[in-house]
Amino acid sequence: MKDTKVLSGTAYSFEGKMPLRQVIPLGLQHVLAMFVGNLTPLLIITGACGLGVGSEFADLQVSLLQNAMLVAGLVTLLQLFAIGPVGGKVPIIMGTSSGFIGVFNSVVANMGGGVIAYGAIMGASIIGGLMEGVLGFFLKPLRRFFPPVVTGTVVLSIGLSLISVGISSFGGGSGAADYGSIENLLLATFVLVVILIVKHGTKGFTSTSSILIGIIAGYIVAFIMGFVLPTTGVTADGVEYTKAWVLNWDKVREASWFAVPALMPVKIIFDWRAIVPVLIMFVVTAVETVGDISGVMEGGMGREATDKELSGGVICDGLGSTFAAIFGVLPNTSFSQNVGLVAMTKVVNRMALATGAVFLILCGLIPKLGALVSIMPQAVLGGAAVMMFSSIVVSGIQLVTKEPMTPRNLTILSVALGVGYGIGANSAILAKAPQALQLIFGGSGIVPAAVVAIVLHVLLPKDEVVKD
Repeated sequence: MKDTKVLSGTAYSFEGKMPLRQVIPLGLQHVLAMFVGNLTPLLIITGACGLGVGSEFADLQVSLLQNAMLVAGLVTLLQLFAIGPVGGKVPIIMGTSSGFIGVFNSVVANMGGGVIAYGAIMGASIIGGLMEGVLGFFLKPLRRFFPPVVTGTVVLSIGLSLISVGISSFGGGSGAADYGSIENLLLATFVLVVILIVKHGTKGFTSTSSILIGIIAGYIVAFIMGFVLPTTGVTADGVEYTKAWVLNWDKVREASWFAVPALMPVKIIFDWRAIVPVLIMFVVTAVETVGDISGVMEGGMGREATDKELSGGVICDGLGSTFAAIFGVLPNTSFSQNVGLVAMTKVVNRMALATGAVFLILCGLIPKLGALVSIMPQAVLGGAAVMMFSSIVVSGIQLVTKEPMTPRNLTILSVALGVGYGIGANSAILAKAPQALQLIFGGSGIVPAAVVAIVLHVLLPKDEVVKD
């Protein structure tokens, strides 16, 4: 009886010991919450580079997806257990960051896409990750520059910059011959409706897995559509094309069941056009990681994060991103979805989260799984992405409102979002500015919003405390 009581409470203890029958489902729950989000940024950026389905580099995309799962698992283990100063020993799941999508899209546009642009992104990520790792060692004296109003503004700008990306996928993917077709819109809407029904009509494990269930439902509907609707069309120029929602099962059939992930699958290129904006984005993502770790410790363990936990977490975030780039994977960072899951369930057991990490590593050794994800219709992805990306905006609002919305905080938020999101929505305003400024501040608007928020926090006088 005594052992039963001990086991029943270990799920809420970081270092508690639990039997496999308990840790496996708890670990899988965390993986299901982030599995799609871990692969989505890679699908978007490789697609923007022209490395997606139908290109001569389609096999490369499958390999990168495989590597993304492996790297997420390994970096999560490093975050959970730590090696020296690397790792915060905090209940955090690591994965491919969606916060870099806007900046990377800007880099791709400036460099013309292709393998060269993707290689430049990897080179910039290696340098940026090392810089963030160094930043983690000096985090304690820098914490005063990142209050909730600054971190919240950054997270808000990240979410706002991604909504347009999600809507583009909702219509079938920008550049698709049938972009915005009724089939794409209905398929994406179906996925979104399924997610909403499952999330709010069920409880526990099923509700937490609503995004994955919506994706699976979308796959099934796309499969059925292939039998009842025309799978090809003709453009106004008379060119025949395959519709964007069609599933390319040949790609899955040809993929092997087991393969060792490839080291440096793309040639790494160091180009200042990519390095400068990405370096700034790594500072931004360090701020976001501080917010995630603070949130998971408060929500899951009922206390503030220590300086050591925050420092180790940011160091792991940076060096993990450098490690990821060596495998051709986008930067790895803490996953906000899992922070919310911990706050909701209070399950912080390290072995449970480690079990999920091991599952990710095993998935990284199965190329067929990566191929199955890579053929996902953009409309299916869009149906899930719209909600995932919008939830980042909500997370930003929650961070901002952790403190009273004083006139000073309102000014910081208003000006930073106005300048940042405004530039992101209308980057043509920088057309006559020096190219360096275009590279740093153009594209997503995340970087200008972060810079303005930090500068205003430093320069604006503190609000006067009114005494009764």
